[in-house]
Amino acid sequence: MNFIRKIINSRSKTDEVFFNDLKTIIGFKPKNLSYYKKAFTHRSTKEIDLDTGNPLNYERLEFLGDAMLSAIIASYLFNEVPSGDEGYLTQMRSKIVSREHLNELGRDLDLLSLVKSNIARSKFGENIHGNVFEALIGAIYLDRGYKYCFKFINKRVIIPYVDVLKLEGKITSYKSLFIEWCQKQKKEFAFEVYEDTGNDALKHFSVKLLLDGIIIAKGRATSKKKAEETASKRAYYAYQKELSNL
Repeated sequence: MNFIRKIINSRSKTDEVFFNDLKTIIGFKPKNLSYYKKAFTHRSTKEIDLDTGNPLNYERLEFLGDAMLSAIIASYLFNEVPSGDEGYLTQMRSKIVSREHLNELGRDLDLLSLVKSNIARSKFGENIHGNVFEALIGAIYLDRGYKYCFKFINKRVIIPYVDVLKLEGKITSYKSLFIEWCQKQKKEFAFEVYEDTGNDALKHFSVKLLLDGIIIAKGRATSKKKAEETASKRAYYAYQKELSNL
């Protein structure tokens, strides 16, 4: 009987390595590795779930993980800041679960090293780090339930990164802040793309930010949105004294 149990519970060398890496990351033993394998499978593999016939990749788990992360952070803030109103709590949660922060978490845990894909890492967008982090949370929820999901988020997100007082002063969007200042001061602003290196292996956009018709900052990134944010951040530091009155 013990011999049969050992055969059933045995794992391949590849699965054993994956199991140990996963255990180090999440802080406890995973039970069903199939959830986690899916969490680290990129759509480029074009794998199909043999049981359902649906694509086998992390995207559905990402959706679930996003919801679980948001709910657990909301619960934490609700209890931690009893004086916070709905608007304050929503803003604070947005700062914690921002795409920038989730990408940072994914990079810190080196989750990309476990991702199975058919394309080079250099071809991945920056957001894959946060996407896989959310997918991992979804896998934990399906495998071990809410309790372990909370345990992981508390260990990897809340304890090391969440400081309510520091978060209150954290800027999550320099572009939104700059636009708000322009509207209050009745100033005209515009973002203009002045270069689009479409022939690069990785496409880039260059954007200039104009204030009352004068260029005050520039930004370059792999998307127009990111380039505008970069230009806005530079404009913020150039006009920090004025913007601090918001």
